[in-house]
Amino acid sequence: MMDYLASLNEPQYEGVINTEGPCMLIAGAGSGKTRVLTYRIAHLMHKGADAFNIMALTFTNKAAKEMRGRIEAVVGNDARNLWMGTFHSVFARILRAEAHHLGYTNNFTIYDSDDSKTLIKNIVKEMGLDDAVYKANTVYNRISAAKNSLISWQDYANNAELVGDDATNLRPEVAKIYRAYALRCFKSGAMDFDDLLFNTDKLFKEHLDVLNKYQQRIQYVLVDEFQDTNLCQYFIIRKLAAVRQNICVVGDDAQSIYAFRGADITNILNFERDYPDLKIFKLEQNYRSTQNIVSAANSVIKKNRAQLPKNIWTANEEGELIELIKAVSDNEEGRLVATSIFQEKMQHQLKFNDFAVLYRTNSQSRAIEEALRRMNIKYKVVGGLSFYQRKEIKDLLAYMRFTINQQDEASFRRIINLPKRGIGDSTVDKIIVAANDHAITIWEVIQHAHSFIGGRAAGPIEDFVAMIKRFGIDVERKDAYDAAFEIAKGSGLLRELYEDKTVEGLSRYENVQELLNAIKEFVVDPEREDKSLGSFLQEVSLITGQDDDKDKDPDKVTLMTIHMAKGLEFSNVYVVGLEEDLFPSQMMLSSRADLEEERRLFYVAITRSKKRLFLSYALTRYRFGRLKNCEPSRFLDDIDQSFIKVSSKFAGLESSPPSSQYAKTLVNGIRKTIGSAAPVVKSSGYKVPADFAPSDTSALQEGMKVEHPKFGFGMVTKMDSTGADRKAKINFDDFGEKTLLLNFAKLKIHA
Repeated sequence: MMDYLASLNEPQYEGVINTEGPCMLIAGAGSGKTRVLTYRIAHLMHKGADAFNIMALTFTNKAAKEMRGRIEAVVGNDARNLWMGTFHSVFARILRAEAHHLGYTNNFTIYDSDDSKTLIKNIVKEMGLDDAVYKANTVYNRISAAKNSLISWQDYANNAELVGDDATNLRPEVAKIYRAYALRCFKSGAMDFDDLLFNTDKLFKEHLDVLNKYQQRIQYVLVDEFQDTNLCQYFIIRKLAAVRQNICVVGDDAQSIYAFRGADITNILNFERDYPDLKIFKLEQNYRSTQNIVSAANSVIKKNRAQLPKNIWTANEEGELIELIKAVSDNEEGRLVATSIFQEKMQHQLKFNDFAVLYRTNSQSRAIEEALRRMNIKYKVVGGLSFYQRKEIKDLLAYMRFTINQQDEASFRRIINLPKRGIGDSTVDKIIVAANDHAITIWEVIQHAHSFIGGRAAGPIEDFVAMIKRFGIDVERKDAYDAAFEIAKGSGLLRELYEDKTVEGLSRYENVQELLNAIKEFVVDPEREDKSLGSFLQEVSLITGQDDDKDKDPDKVTLMTIHMAKGLEFSNVYVVGLEEDLFPSQMMLSSRADLEEERRLFYVAITRSKKRLFLSYALTRYRFGRLKNCEPSRFLDDIDQSFIKVSSKFAGLESSPPSSQYAKTLVNGIRKTIGSAAPVVKSSGYKVPADFAPSDTSALQEGMKVEHPKFGFGMVTKMDSTGADRKAKINFDDFGEKTLLLNFAKLKIHA
């Protein structure tokens, strides 16, 4: 027996050595599927199979690179001759050689998604259609879904159901756009990513001689993550393997979570029906997680009807029970999670990169991020930007900032043509030049656009000015939330995001709603005296000012959606927001198939954890600016209650005496960090005078004595004069040191 086989358990061994005929490896979470797939390929080559005759398909370049490296370690450099890579890269290789059969040159261009969306935008414009209705992203996703289901533009136009759906969604011309897009790509000698699959299937279907050539050349086909394949991918690999039937697929139906990308779980569920002689090997031993975690995951997934039967088990230690954290609100959930991370790290001498926080939607990261920041815990957001760095958030904040400060050129440039109002870059440049030439502000120029700019752009500019003035009145008369909501609605940003029904569009809309929720929480906080929008913006600016893009420290807590976490593992995992309508998502409750996909997503979340698993939910959460009572997720009831306990770590934290010096240190540390998140309002004898009037702070310097309407008297100890966001660090007599943003701070300077 070769050394590489000696390390395998019995099902893994059988999955490696049975190389002939159709084979399915059902690989549970943490069962070592990559090792089995790697060794199976190595074993084929050891038995004499030529690397040039083996095709191994993955979903990511990273997975392909890792697998190739492992195979090279066993069989040497010959592994470089494998047909190994992503579906797109391998099929692009075939098309480079055979594209002339389809009327393309062999050096065809490959359009990325941005290229495709730009072309769609141009077609929409040329057809005289409303680009607010026919958004490039929406149309692109519709065309992509059609191609992945092997629906050509001709088939699409003749499909009454698809055309009817478009009409219902007030986009009746999608079929014509698809036709124009396909013909323009062909005329330009270009294929998009979906064409690399669609055209490969077309090539094999219409040119049997070409298909036969590759059927003879590719003697073994292996597919990783088979549960994530779509219809087009499956049809291609079936054609390639039709002669020898040497097809091996590896996957786990319990981890099929990408239906929104076109993945079809029936490919794996019905694979045996397509191959009656199929050999099935079940990799059921979990090497990753403790017994409690594995058992809890099993108790959840068994509630699904559509699944391949298996019994995942582990020889690992029993481990700790799963902890359930109940919070009063989403903000408290963030605080409790951050505090728990701090405590676990201290108690068990862990690193921050041993921890991951997983959530259903990107918008949930906001409360977690703010809690971690306030406790000085470093983190990274994987697969997305930090909440306040997301485009849609920065767009709305820019509107708010310009409403308060019309001299803010950066915010002006960001919002002047957002949403589109016919004001191009050349017009913006004219505005800036006019302001500089006449030594006046941008605001003064655009208030007299007909005089300074003229032309067709003058009208939209003056409409913009009128809108900002309306917003200014709202800011003066209303609290931060009501003013912000009027800005979000009146600017058109909220409507534009709401009308984008793509997955990305829905996520952006949820993010804006979460920003509004944060402002609502700011307003209802009884500890805050100043509930103005300017005060909120000051706080946000100070929070986001802590970001350090140059920080390369790898020791950080990982934040990501559960979809992004698939394939990863962490010692300690927190799954947050386990509430009805959030997880499971309200959008996934219309059918059993959707609900079962959500349950599989929860299963994936549970099985990311190696040692400790924490689940949390909030009793209340702001949704669309209103405080909503939340119901715990039904998925919590799916877990066998013998594997779960309600966390009581933080009950009576302030009153319980520490039982040891360690506990005393820990409690003091938590008190200190929590204190920065929820500062105690100190009593003060200061009362703001009736004639209080803020001074011009442009000349403020260190050492000056100032007065603030809330914090009273203080001394400026440090100035930060970089950029437009000038800050002053002030040591107040009764409130200690505060950092204030001078654009918004109301300070009276005393000589």
